[in-house]
Amino acid sequence: MKFFTAALGLAAILVPQVAAHYRFTSLIVNGTTTGEYQYVKPYTNINSPVTDVSSTGFTCNIGASSAPGIAWAKAGSSIGFKTDIPISHPGVINVYMAKVPSGQTAATFTGTGKVWFKVSQLSAVTNGGTSITFPADNITSYSFTIPSKLAPGDYLVRIEHIALHGASTFGGAQFYIHVFGTGTSSPTSLVSIPGVYTGNEPGILINIYWPI
Repeated sequence: MKFFTAALGLAAILVPQVAAHYRFTSLIVNGTTTGEYQYVKPYTNINSPVTDVSSTGFTCNIGASSAPGIAWAKAGSSIGFKTDIPISHPGVINVYMAKVPSGQTAATFTGTGKVWFKVSQLSAVTNGGTSITFPADNITSYSFTIPSKLAPGDYLVRIEHIALHGASTFGGAQFYIHVFGTGTSSPTSLVSIPGVYTGNEPGILINIYWPI
């Protein structure tokens, strides 16, 4: 299974850089952390979050462009993403993949349409609703296993960290998104991005401070 960089980034809005924000800048493949944006699609949004879940920039981030390299990995192997600084906001991580349509490559496909399927997540932990913690806090990398039965071909891989510190009001959740491309039975439960969220889901519209 080959991974061709196509788009990796946190959902964001085009604003000046904020030092406290974090970016998934590098791919971890075959046990090696690659250079920044070597296999990750760069974008014009610098490192600010996307808050509009219906935005076209919600797919691969604002102003995403092709990454310069191609990485290779096998179905069933572990790959991951590394951040430039530790994740500094409480929230959860989701990872989606999308098979690139025939006639396109991971370099050219923008991820439009009902093509995405979830392959991994790092959720919040609660004890019956009296408290909530986030295992993603302060981590600098996240790895997952590629589904072992994926058919050969090109794929996009998309990671998002949903920052929930301001999520008590609609549009307050912040999505940090990155996408890169890959190539290798194709899943049937597919979603569109944007389209996968309305912004009103209990895990997105939530006051993580009180009550839970």
